[in-house]
Amino acid sequence: MKQFEYVRPSTIPEAVAAAGEPGAAYLASGTNLLDLMKGGAVRPDRLVDVTHLPGLDRIEPLPDGGMRIGALVRNADLARDPAFARAYPAVAEALLSGASAQLRNAATVGGNLMQRTRCGYFHDAASACNRREPGSGCDALHGENRLHAVLGWTPSCIATHPSDFCVPLVALDAIVEIEGPAGRRELALEDLHLLPGETPEHESALEPGELIVALRLPPDAADFARHARYLKLRDRTSYAFAVVSAAAALTVEDGVIRQARLALGGVAAKPWRTRAAEGELAGAGLDEAAFRRAAEIALAGAEPSGDNAFKIELAKRIVVRALARAAAGTPDSLPALPASPFSTQSGAHRHD
Repeated sequence: MKQFEYVRPSTIPEAVAAAGEPGAAYLASGTNLLDLMKGGAVRPDRLVDVTHLPGLDRIEPLPDGGMRIGALVRNADLARDPAFARAYPAVAEALLSGASAQLRNAATVGGNLMQRTRCGYFHDAASACNRREPGSGCDALHGENRLHAVLGWTPSCIATHPSDFCVPLVALDAIVEIEGPAGRRELALEDLHLLPGETPEHESALEPGELIVALRLPPDAADFARHARYLKLRDRTSYAFAVVSAAAALTVEDGVIRQARLALGGVAAKPWRTRAAEGELAGAGLDEAAFRRAAEIALAGAEPSGDNAFKIELAKRIVVRALARAAAGTPDSLPALPASPFSTQSGAHRHD
């Protein structure tokens, strides 16, 4: 492993100053970063340890009805927080479908947002990867690519974003709070991750030295609590990333969908929000035909990037099933297999 400088700042301004140097990277739990360093996929000159920064480990209800989650809150703690799980059940379900219990106990909210792709060619330092080494090429294009992107990809990069957590957050209009050399700013989570274009090495909209300090859910995100689900299809039932996934959230009145939120995972280099499909669902009934129309719209621009044409139809079916589960109602408690299509839990409402 390459030698690096280790810095442990005591304040956010100190952390931002330390990370503004070329070759610096932030370190929280390291569940993704340290693996990449061990394999040589990333080689930072400096690690800035943010785990001791004050005030970033809180889950705070806001006066306007929203909720603020510090970047150092652990995934497991957030998913099991009763108030959070009641207000945002699809987000809790997504969190509990990711990784293993041990990793969820360590991984942080901020780290989850910033995790890198699980493309095998990115992780293999001997392979050509434009994300890792701009201009080197993309070995995934003609390699093992059944799990790669079908939306928003270019010949420069066909990788997908791996997070489960981000998919329902994007659907619910989550906001990221960022501290940087120029001060504090906010950014819609939907705009945080970038599509590859011709510069896949630019994976996020963060500027050098910028640090995610919190995630915020707006007041109206909780309006969907009665009809919100996350559904994830994977090669094995646990400890696997999504082949495709979908977060569906509805408000329903007299059997008619008044509002819909829909986002996909496992299909692009970022969580894929599909507003056109949401518009199609508004005013529709709770029937499979309406869900199928929405699925067709959601995947209208999809194209295979290799041996993965099956993902397009599979993603459509996951959208239909996620919408059907959301329409049936949020369960009273999370199923034993969160987000799994094999879960048999009924759709009893979480709230009366």
